[in-house]
Amino acid sequence: MADFKELFQSDDFKKEKHVPVIEAPDKLKKGDFIKVTVSVGKEIAHPNKTEHHIRWIDVYFHPKGEKFPCYIGRSEFSAHGESAQGADTSSVYTHHEITLSFKTEKPGTIYASSYCNIHGLWMSSKELMG
Repeated sequence: MADFKELFQSDDFKKEKHVPVIEAPDKLKKGDFIKVTVSVGKEIAHPNKTEHHIRWIDVYFHPKGEKFPCYIGRSEFSAHGESAQGADTSSVYTHHEITLSFKTEKPGTIYASSYCNIHGLWMSSKELMG
């Protein structure tokens, strides 16, 4: 049986449409909020249809020197074109992108994970320098 961490896939987001792309400053400014945007399919568009879509994105921050990461937030995407008339019959589609802010006094690593209903779990990370 595989460890849970082995179920997460990662790659270069310029080659793979499933990798969460983290956009955030490289360096923190003490006392300021850090704006983080995470999207899936930045370079290569990910489908957003009833049968193939991104279900959610989670964001964590692991302060340097601490044992556990902090859970920052999640966005769930629920509209993928489905309606009472069937798959891909609606004009409503959510976009797989989340923007949030948090404040910290420590450098560390921002982690993002996402879930594709067909291709499973994906992750990426970005260093936040002090």
